[in-house]
Amino acid sequence: MDRRYAASIGGGSASAPVSTIPALVADRARRYPDAVAIAGPMGRLTFAELAAEVGAVTRAAIASGIEAGDRVGIWAPNSNRWIVTALGMLAAGATLVPISTRLRGAEAAEVLTRSGAKAVCTVQEFLGRDYPAMLAESGYPLPALENLILLDDSRGEAAKTWDISSWAGFLAPGTVVPPEAVAERTAQVDPESISDILFTSGTTGAPKGVLATHRQTLEVFSLWADVVTLRPRDRYLLVNPFSHTFGYKAGIIACLLCTATMIPMERFDADAALRIVESERITVLAGPPTLFTDLLKADHSDYLLGSLRLAGTGGATIPAELVERIRTDLGVPYVFTAYGLTESIGVVTVCPPDAPAELLSDTVGKALPGTEIRIVDKDGTDVAPGEPGEIILEGPNVMRGYLDDPEATAAVIDSAGYLHTGDIGTLAEDGYLRITDRLKDMFIVGGFNAYPAEIERVLLQHPAIRDVAVIGIPDERLGEVGRAVVVPEDGAGGDAGAIIEWSRARLAGYKVPREVVFTESLPRNAGGKVIKGRLRHPA
Repeated sequence: MDRRYAASIGGGSASAPVSTIPALVADRARRYPDAVAIAGPMGRLTFAELAAEVGAVTRAAIASGIEAGDRVGIWAPNSNRWIVTALGMLAAGATLVPISTRLRGAEAAEVLTRSGAKAVCTVQEFLGRDYPAMLAESGYPLPALENLILLDDSRGEAAKTWDISSWAGFLAPGTVVPPEAVAERTAQVDPESISDILFTSGTTGAPKGVLATHRQTLEVFSLWADVVTLRPRDRYLLVNPFSHTFGYKAGIIACLLCTATMIPMERFDADAALRIVESERITVLAGPPTLFTDLLKADHSDYLLGSLRLAGTGGATIPAELVERIRTDLGVPYVFTAYGLTESIGVVTVCPPDAPAELLSDTVGKALPGTEIRIVDKDGTDVAPGEPGEIILEGPNVMRGYLDDPEATAAVIDSAGYLHTGDIGTLAEDGYLRITDRLKDMFIVGGFNAYPAEIERVLLQHPAIRDVAVIGIPDERLGEVGRAVVVPEDGAGGDAGAIIEWSRARLAGYKVPREVVFTESLPRNAGGKVIKGRLRHPA
């Protein structure tokens, strides 16, 4: 680790560098006990109080049989309890498996099954959905799951009748575990142990678990926080889902690193966000471009937003006009953009907050310090500056691999340790990267990656669909949305509305096609692969 960042994490030359997330929590409580770690409508905790709450979860986890290396899923909306539970499980030596609340029961169950999760922390209800019931109705046996832990205060019928022999609705009482057992367990967490498994879908449609360690998570987001100018005592409105790197690592972890205050928001609502910015004197706000578009559309004239200092966005094309409006209409002087993948621990490049709007719009910035970016042709040979090719990278932000999938890992991390992103771009002589295309079929819906192969796999289960191809099409608000080109089973026209409605029960909302069109056949090449270029550009 670079000496500058080791000092910023560990507290200077007089102390050893902090290299695990539990050690970071303890360090912040020791050095800044009275600084505010969490604030907002959900409650307030200082760093000392946060560490105490985290310790209570760790004791309860140990009492409940959570062992070092066990996988623990968290399928719940942003909250103080999410933060405390996640940090407590990490201190118990567990590996986190964050799961998006947008996923339906079968999708979440697949992640839990693939990860071999021993426990899942969820909520009884969120936005009208019963999460234990969705798991129970998924049809997955979940053989490794022993504990279903509720993070809210209610228990519904599905939770009471959950078919797991050793089911516990809440963690076991931590009072049976002495405090020294917590210290011993936490001290045994190795910096090179896997801190989390974040699942991302590949072009095959099967979820892949991305492995990241404690050390590299802290190193990457110490570097990121420095580049984007996150500061001590910043007040950061955490809108991005904690199930995603943007919310979990560029949110919770970054705030711990910088002793910034976390203000979690369960779900984004423009009017509610504006009220919180004013009442909590928010200084940092980050999210996909749609978040800022919605804030600008809302009536924000009566709100005092002068506390806002820094805005961050990414995950989709950023028009220069949007950057200018964030700076002028919302009054945020500094705006940064970034590019990354789950496989790159979330970050590859950052375009700095003081860059001109055109540069923020036209590029994704420069490589994170310590990261080397190369642009190569199909043979792996470096191309000339400004010429397009595949983006590959090497540095601390290369994942440890895919969970239980050495073949897939070898396909994206070459023998020299370079991660092949599957994205096409150009690298200028001044180091600024531009994304020009994708090798993968992926499209981005409001900042969320949608993979056609995964969506197609689900749609093909519909009895009226013989064949289907999904493509991304432009959308004014979300950037892109899905269009399903369907070959109906009976050869006649189908019911587009019925297919879309059927999809809503089986796919996360951002994956559901916004359009369904019908065709007699899909264009394929000699190898049988659908020629999606013809679907996007029929001419």
